[in-house]
Amino acid sequence: MPRPIERISLAEPVRPVAVATPDAALDSRIAALTAAVATASGRFDTAVARARPAVRSGTGKAEGSEPWLGAQVALAGLDVARTGIDAPVADLERLAIDRAAAGQPPYPALDAALERATRTATAQRATIAALTAALR
Repeated sequence: MPRPIERISLAEPVRPVAVATPDAALDSRIAALTAAVATASGRFDTAVARARPAVRSGTGKAEGSEPWLGAQVALAGLDVARTGIDAPVADLERLAIDRAAAGQPPYPALDAALERATRTATAQRATIAALTAALR
């Protein structure tokens, strides 16, 4: 026969799932950062379109040759263009971190915007890596 203390459950109590309430200020900030990501992405795409011909012309050429150097300059320009997405991605990450640190539930619009922005930044880095590899 169990003692009274042995009948007490030590299981974690079921807690209600917190639901994020709409936040107009946060939605506005997410929209602004999403627009900044789109602007940075557009600038990067334009830089890629300018860099591709230079990389093609430098592919297979000797290191230090004029076409190879032109391709290197174009790739450096891509790195600069890619940095435009870093600030809005970092700001989205900061918003998510601050919410979590405050014990607030995840905000679906923020999580979706952060995931899209991170995916875009990753794709940009992959594009630069592919063009760099093509030059070698």
